[in-house]
Amino acid sequence: MVGRTRAPKKGKRTPIGARVTFIAMMDKDVIADIKQVAIDEHRAAWDIIEQAATEFLKRRKAGRTP
Repeated sequence: MVGRTRAPKKGKRTPIGARVTFIAMMDKDVIADIKQVAIDEHRAAWDIIEQAATEFLKRRKAGRTP
């Protein structure tokens, strides 16, 4: 079996850029909605969450959040 490589473990993802794993607890309905948006837009759920967090932080920095 020389020259064969092992397949990566399921569920493991290669980090993209300087991203690191972050675990948070959320309401199950919010998670379900995020997953549905990800499916609808053919994107990863983490990408949806990252975009929402980035937009929130920009608004907060500009003083536009309650």
